[in-house]
Amino acid sequence: MSKNLLLIGLFLLLPVAAAAAPTVAMDFGPRAGLSVSPDQFVAGGQLSFSGLAPDWTFDPSLELGFGDDLTVIALNFDALYHLRLSGTEWRPYVGGGLGIAFVSWDAPPGVHDHNDSDVGLNLVLGFSVPAASRHHWFTELRLGVGDLPDLKVVGGFNFGR
Repeated sequence: MSKNLLLIGLFLLLPVAAAAAPTVAMDFGPRAGLSVSPDQFVAGGQLSFSGLAPDWTFDPSLELGFGDDLTVIALNFDALYHLRLSGTEWRPYVGGGLGIAFVSWDAPPGVHDHNDSDVGLNLVLGFSVPAASRHHWFTELRLGVGDLPDLKVVGGFNFGR
């Protein structure tokens, strides 16, 4: 339990670190989608730090997955490279990062529930589309390597500051 609190505390300190660096911009917003193996509805939020390097962002996210007799809390720490396409404002991106999943199995009555922590890598392919101001929509395909969900299709909206 103390490891979980430490990880969540570090995740919450990221905006403070971004505010300390004057060239770093931070966007934030909700995300939702579906995962396969386990088959779940996934919802959560993310931060997106840009300005660290040209065309790169660091996008940590927190997701809650429900379904398939499991509850999953996932922390993702992704580095994404945004491609520039001439003639369009759409920005495809590729990347990946560390994923940590806290899994709770819902056991039948009379049997103890089981909890576990898993670590793996995420491979990410997606695109973002600008909206008003600095806001943007995004959608992505996430492949899990290791003990993470095999596949996720997630979309969301980021509010720019």
